[in-house]
Amino acid sequence: MKKITFLFLLMLGYTLTCNSQIDKMRDQLDDAGAEEKGLLTLRFLNAENGEPVPDATVTIQDFQTFTTDMEGKIRFDKQPDGVYPFTFEKEGFISENNKFEIIAETIFRNRFTVSPVISIGAIRIVLDWDKKPDDLDAHFVKEGDYHISYREKLSSADGKAVLDRDDRDGFGPETITIKDIDEKSEYTYFVKDYSNQNSKNSKALSKSNAMVKVYGEGKLLNIWQLSEKQKGNAWMVFAIQNGKLVPTDEVKNYY
Repeated sequence: MKKITFLFLLMLGYTLTCNSQIDKMRDQLDDAGAEEKGLLTLRFLNAENGEPVPDATVTIQDFQTFTTDMEGKIRFDKQPDGVYPFTFEKEGFISENNKFEIIAETIFRNRFTVSPVISIGAIRIVLDWDKKPDDLDAHFVKEGDYHISYREKLSSADGKAVLDRDDRDGFGPETITIKDIDEKSEYTYFVKDYSNQNSKNSKALSKSNAMVKVYGEGKLLNIWQLSEKQKGNAWMVFAIQNGKLVPTDEVKNYY
């Protein structure tokens, strides 16, 4: 019976992984098909579960207002190359101002993760990246207390910090929510390239187009975008000292 149960769970895990990969391939083909028809796509995903966000209002500055479909997408005619600011709004979600860039009539980063509303005093940290590397891990450390990540603890003993979502096949989001920040404590947030963790000279992390967003106080507080051409398997993004975000933004090796 134990062998049958193990085989069933193994097959189930394999099936879920395959379905996830197929879904992402279908999404990419769908976007490519839209481009062939002269259309561009933006897609919006829920930071807590990675699911599409339908019925949201997206206003592209000096252009047009759209409503996301059931797949969390908006589509519009191709536009001249440039940077386009936009606003995202939906009841139950934190409104945010962001931007996308069109280069050679293509949007290379067209996936945007957005956050449901969080409680007063809480912060939410969201990691997104491109298709490769497969597995980037978010780490949040409270000095002398806990270390939140998929490889360490999924939640703190007091339940104040939790890994909402782990992603191991590219894109993200990988999300951590902290319900309460102790102003007397020090915290560190970093991203580790688990796929290339044993390579000191790897540039895969810096080429991942990784982005970290921090939400709090009912708004999007900060965005960090990882720059290319840096060697190392860890991105030290920021610290929290005396209740304030302190950027570090450094790529290094971490074992």
